Amino acid sequence: MLEQHTARIELFVSNTHMMKKAFKWQNAMIHRLAALLYTSENKTVDTDGIKISHDRIKEHTGLFSTFRGNTAILLSSFLTLAPEREDLLADSLMVYDMMKEHKFRASDYLVIAAYQIAAHTPKEQFEDAVQRAKLFYDLMKTEHSFLTGKDDYIFASMLALSTLEPEPAVARMEELYTELRREFSAGNGLHTLTQVLTLGEHSTQVGTRLLELNDVFRATGLRMDKAQTLPTLGVLSLLPIDTGTIVEEVSQTFEELRQQKGFGPWSVTKQELLLHSSALVATSHVENLQKGVLTTSLSTSIVNMLIAQQAAMAAAAASAAAAASSSSSS
Repeated sequence: MLEQHTARIELFVSNTHMMKKAFKWQNAMIHRLAALLYTSENKTVDTDGIKISHDRIKEHTGLFSTFRGNTAILLSSFLTLAPEREDLLADSLMVYDMMKEHKFRASDYLVIAAYQIAAHTPKEQFEDAVQRAKLFYDLMKTEHSFLTGKDDYIFASMLALSTLEPEPAVARMEELYTELRREFSAGNGLHTLTQVLTLGEHSTQVGTRLLELNDVFRATGLRMDKAQTLPTLGVLSLLPIDTGTIVEEVSQTFEELRQQKGFGPWSVTKQELLLHSSALVATSHVENLQKGVLTTSLSTSIVNMLIAQQAAMAAAAASAAAAASSSSSS
């Protein structure tokens, strides 16, 4: 394993422990995702900065604001990594209100979706981006009324930020869904996978490469075809790297992380650990390829999709934790 990648693994583990120490009462999955955000930029986690951003969120929102919910530390991490954190928080709140006006429902997913638009769109284009996100969402809802829900807000926003035209893009998603449901279980995982492949697709052979990569993973005893990991399998398939190399490096990273304190089977599920391992491998390759065959737009898209997928998982975990807390207190 490359020395650079080994150092990245060590940084991720160190950042995770720092988050756990600084935010003891927060969801453990949020700790790991915040650590990953910093690691993807080769930075040591700034716990003091995150606390400042968290305090700023509380200063600018009401007591029952969704921004104060279970993903607040995740959002604080995003903001702390940004150069204009104060303006970005105000912009995120503005976009959030715009999205609610367009009938998006309040949720942890919507907080992250609003942040994405605010962070990657000029202010004068916020309204257009929100309208595009709603059009993508509504078109997906028309095709899959039961599968499309709040958990699709994040990728609806990512699609809105792309150059894709909504109607042809969603039609392509449906083609992929029909094609791939022969190999994978129909459901939310496959639904999100088609969004990933449509965002990053530059080849008509995308399905073939995806299936080849999946077969190599299965041959090594690792399953990336579960609902949680299927979208990340799609992201990995976009890398212009030999499938055997991808699987070997993900497998090695997985085993290395599993041996670390706080990353054992009782602390981190196999599927979540596969997600982190895949993200670390993909990020390393993106860095190495940005000056070569991988275009800057695609490399940025790959990193953003990995973060979006894990942010969606974190939001789901946060929502489940909140529901469990509400149930136990009632």
